[in-house]
Amino acid sequence: MKAHHEHEFEAALGLPEQLPRNEYVIWQGQPDWKQLAVNAFHVRKITFYFAFMLFLQCVHLVDTDTAWLDMVKQLGTSICLASIALGLLTWSAYLSSKATIYTLTNKRIVMRIGIVLSLTFNLPLKKIVASDLLILKNQVGNIALGISSDSPIGWLNLWPHVRAWRINAPQPTLRCIPNAESIGQLILQAWRKESPQEQLVSVGNTSSASNTQTLSHA
Repeated sequence: MKAHHEHEFEAALGLPEQLPRNEYVIWQGQPDWKQLAVNAFHVRKITFYFAFMLFLQCVHLVDTDTAWLDMVKQLGTSICLASIALGLLTWSAYLSSKATIYTLTNKRIVMRIGIVLSLTFNLPLKKIVASDLLILKNQVGNIALGISSDSPIGWLNLWPHVRAWRINAPQPTLRCIPNAESIGQLILQAWRKESPQEQLVSVGNTSSASNTQTLSHA
C-alpha cells in the first residue's frame, strides 16, 4: 500500500496521480459528516456522559445546600465547557468528512484522508482478501476491507477510516458513506473482474450480525 502526502498537488480530485489508460473511476464519495460524528467521533455517547455528569453535579450541589446563585454559576460553567467540547468534536467530524475522498476505480480503492496532514492510500483490489458491510442508518454504512498481511497499514494512520478494535490487523474502512449497499456491490463487481479466480469472504463479527451484511460469502 502506498501513501502520498498533501492533496494540494493532486493530479485529479482524490487521486495522487493521473490514472493509467487502462484504469478509470467507477465511484467517488465522502462520509456523511453527521453519521461520522455519531459513529466515529461518538458525539452522542459523549453527550450522554456530560448529561450524566451534570446530573451528578446538580445532586451534589443540592445535597450540600449550595446557594442558588452559586449553583447556577457552577452548572452554567460546566454546561459551557461541555458545549465547547462537543462543538469541537462535531467540527472535527465535519472537517474530517470534507477532507476525505474515497475513490473506486477498476483497479484499486484510493482513500484520501486527513485534515492537517493529508495522506492518500492506494489499496489495489488484488490485495483485498475480505470485505464487510455494516448498515448504520438510512442506507449510510461502513465498508471494512481486509487486506493481505504483506501490505500492512498503521491503525493510527487510518483513524477514523478504520474498523474499530482491530488494532493488530487494521482494516481500512469507508466510513459512513451514503448508499453503502450499492457501493458495496460496485466494489464486489470491480474486485471480481480483477480476481476472477478468488473468493471474497466476510470479516464480520457475530456481535454485529443483526446489522452486518457480507459483500460475498465464502
